Amino acid sequence: MKKEDMIRGFDPNAPGAGGNLFGLPFTPEVAELIVIPVPWEVTVSYHTGTSLGPQSILNASSQIDLAMREIPDAWKLGISMLPVPHNLLEESHNLRELASRRITALEKGEKFQGTDPVTAKVNEGSESLNIFIKSTTQKYLKEGKMVGLLGGDHSTPLGFIRALSERYNRFGILQIDAHADLRKAYEGFTYSHASIMYNALKLPAVGRLVQVGTRDYCDEELEVMKRAMGRIKTYFDDDLKSSLYEGQSWSTICDKIIADLPPEVYVSFDIDGLNPKLCPHTGTPVPGGLEFEQAVYLVRRLAKSGKKIIGFDLNEVAPGGDDWDANVGARLLYNLCNWMAVSQGRLVSL
Repeated sequence: MKKEDMIRGFDPNAPGAGGNLFGLPFTPEVAELIVIPVPWEVTVSYHTGTSLGPQSILNASSQIDLAMREIPDAWKLGISMLPVPHNLLEESHNLRELASRRITALEKGEKFQGTDPVTAKVNEGSESLNIFIKSTTQKYLKEGKMVGLLGGDHSTPLGFIRALSERYNRFGILQIDAHADLRKAYEGFTYSHASIMYNALKLPAVGRLVQVGTRDYCDEELEVMKRAMGRIKTYFDDDLKSSLYEGQSWSTICDKIIADLPPEVYVSFDIDGLNPKLCPHTGTPVPGGLEFEQAVYLVRRLAKSGKKIIGFDLNEVAPGGDDWDANVGARLLYNLCNWMAVSQGRLVSL
């Protein structure tokens, strides 16, 4: 069936049907935007559950009303999520059991010299994931589709960023996150969720990293920021709050953030960048953070600035005893999808 036929046969005012992302009728073949689900949390260092994030968001997404006042007929874009790969979920579970043994040993004070067999196996499995994500991303980019990634922990988008680095000479990363994620091989794991931006900055195409909402970091990460000589710009959460308390508008602050980004931007969104009341079951919650409306305003402002969002990830959503985390995550995902399309001229905003 053609996309036009799917649109004609779909009622956006009817109750959302489960099974497809946001209850939309589109298949990957006709969709303009593909969401890659990555149920992976091998190196999480506190709470688990993020590997269930993609499925939980899919389940919650059918409850979202599709209208967006600033983007008429946004739902007609064509968004489709690939099936959740259960083999990755199983591999994540198996490697997580190995990783947790090493993390427990470290917490008890054990010292490791070099790379032990457990760490080597975890690193090997994580690199295999990176290769898979890169090839999957490249497939859909070559077909002319926009791509977003839905984790899983925050280690998952490295393959995606590698794919973009072979497509674009220079781009920036806008990272919304409670954590700096600039640790080198945290807990011995090269591809730790706490090392994603350290690893991304190894790619010469990543010209600028702009971090927003950062409020949990170590001395090592502060040193990385300092040595970056301007390649990293961090908007610490306490500085953002001080500016707001002293009378600056969020609009003015967002304009400063966007001005620090190059013309092409990848958005990396760790849900713990939000106030933890919005994501209480995320792996490593931290007091403070952005409100939902502030985060969406920043993304919207970026899309309307004339800069191009070339991809995004949403990570660290972990379902708890209810659907709250998944509900918030699904609504963020819908905004990220549609505002990326606006930035690329595939949807028109008012």
